[in-house]
Amino acid sequence: MGGGVALLDYNNDGLLDIFLVNGGNLEDPQAVPADFRRGDPAYWNRLYRQNRDGSFTDVTAAAGLSHAGNGYGMGVAVGDYNDDGFPDLYVTNYGRNILYRNNGDGTFADVTEEAGVSAGGWSVSAGFLDYDNDGRLDLFVSRYLDYDLSRNLLCGTPFRSYCRPDKYEGTTNLLYHNEGSGHFRDVSVKSGITSARGKGMGVAFNDYDGDGFPDIFVSNDLMEQFLFHNKGDGTFEERALEAGVALSDDGKPFSGMGVAFADYDNDGLPDITVTDLALEKYILYRNDGDGHFSYASNATGLAGLTARSSGWGLGLHDFDNDGWKDLFVAQSHVLDNVERINSALQYREPPGLYRNLAGKFEKSALASLPPVAGRGVAFGDLNNDGAIDAVVAVLGGRPMILRGSANRNHWLILKLIGSRSNRDGQGAKVRIGKQSVYVTTAGSYLSASDSRVHFGLARDSHAAIEILWPSGTRQILNDVAADRIVTVKEPQ
Repeated sequence: MGGGVALLDYNNDGLLDIFLVNGGNLEDPQAVPADFRRGDPAYWNRLYRQNRDGSFTDVTAAAGLSHAGNGYGMGVAVGDYNDDGFPDLYVTNYGRNILYRNNGDGTFADVTEEAGVSAGGWSVSAGFLDYDNDGRLDLFVSRYLDYDLSRNLLCGTPFRSYCRPDKYEGTTNLLYHNEGSGHFRDVSVKSGITSARGKGMGVAFNDYDGDGFPDIFVSNDLMEQFLFHNKGDGTFEERALEAGVALSDDGKPFSGMGVAFADYDNDGLPDITVTDLALEKYILYRNDGDGHFSYASNATGLAGLTARSSGWGLGLHDFDNDGWKDLFVAQSHVLDNVERINSALQYREPPGLYRNLAGKFEKSALASLPPVAGRGVAFGDLNNDGAIDAVVAVLGGRPMILRGSANRNHWLILKLIGSRSNRDGQGAKVRIGKQSVYVTTAGSYLSASDSRVHFGLARDSHAAIEILWPSGTRQILNDVAADRIVTVKEPQ
C-alpha cells in the first residue's frame, strides 16, 4: 500500500525538494505491538534537496530525519502549521505517526509528543486544512483497519494472496485542531468525524457547496466513500450517500484508493475523482451545484479508458497548459500475483495520463515508461519552467521523476502568503476566467503536492486573477503578465 511522496521547498530557496516515505523491517512477526526497526539506513525516509543544476542531494541525516521511529511508513502531509514561513512534515505510519517541525535552518525536529498528534493504529493519508477558518492549519488523518499482527489471517486458495478488506473491521479517522501554541487538540469525536467508521485511504479537501468552509472527502476501500460536510460550527456531517458520491453507478461499493477534489470541466464547481482497482473503472463524480453529484465516468470516457487499470495516487493538473486540467494516475494492482488469478490483468503498469479535451478524456502516450508498482504521486513544477512535473513513489523500486514538457502555451504560477488566513493560503479559491483552483497540498494518495497554484493560459499572454481567501477577503489582480511565478500577499 505504501509509500508516499511530497514536493516542498523546505529551505525556501525557490526550488522544490523531494521527501519519500519508506517502509520498515519486521524482525519478529509475532510481536505485538509490531516493531519495524528502522535504524538501518535502508529503511529511513529520505529528503532530497534540489540543487541549482536540477540534481538532488540526499540530506536526510543532516536534516535530522534519519531512523524515523519503529512504525511502518505510509504517507506524508505538508503544511506550515506554526506560520513561521517554513513547511513542516507529518508522516503517517502503521504505528506512531511523526510531526517534524521545520526549524528554518535546514533541519527538522520531532515534536510529535508535545504537539499531541502521535495517533496510533494504521494511519494512511493525511492533510493540513483550516477547517474552522481561524487562520491556523489543522490536521486530518485517514486510517485503514482495526488491525494488528495477532489477528493476521491466511487468505487465498490455492495460493496465498492479500486478504480482502471486508475480512477486517474498519476504524475511525482523526481530526486535530491547531490550538496555536504548537499543540493540537483531538476533536475527532466532538467534530463528528468518528460518527462514521471506514477503511480510509486517500483524503482531499475542497468547498463543494461554496459556503466558505472546507469539506473532506475520504476514499474507502471496498465500502461506501465518505463526504464530510463542514457545517461551519466546528462539526461535520457525513453526506456521501445523500450527495451521490458513496457508490459506483451500479449502486455497489468499490475499492477507493486515491482522490482528487478539483474542477475538471471548468464550471467553477469542484468535482471528485477516485481511483480504484481493475474491473471497477475510475470514478468521476460531477458536481451539479445543488449539493449533489452525478456519476460522470461513462459520459467523459474515463470508464472505458480505465476498466483494466488499477490506480492509486492521482492529480488533476493542466499538463499541456491549454486551460483544461488533465488526469495523471500512478498505477498498479494491489496483488503481486494477480496474473495467476486473472491472466487479463497485470500487477505492474506504467503511469496513466488522460488528456482533458473540454470535459472529455482521451488516453495520452507517456514516452517509453516501464511498468512499475506505482503508489503515491506528488505534483509541482520542479524546474520552474511552467510545466507541471510528477514524482511517483514505486513499491519495491526507485521513484520516478517525470518532467513536463513546456510548449508554446502560456502559464502562471501563484505563491500565496496569507496574513489573516493561514500563511500557506490553504483553502483559498483562485479563479482565472472559467478556471478555478483550490489551494491545498493534500489529495492524491499518501502524498503532498506543491502549495503553489498553477494555471495554463493557452494563448492568453495576460490574466485577471480573483482570489477568495479563507478569511473572506476577496482580492483582484488585473492584467498580470503570463509565464512567470508571482507571489501574492493577502491584504491586511
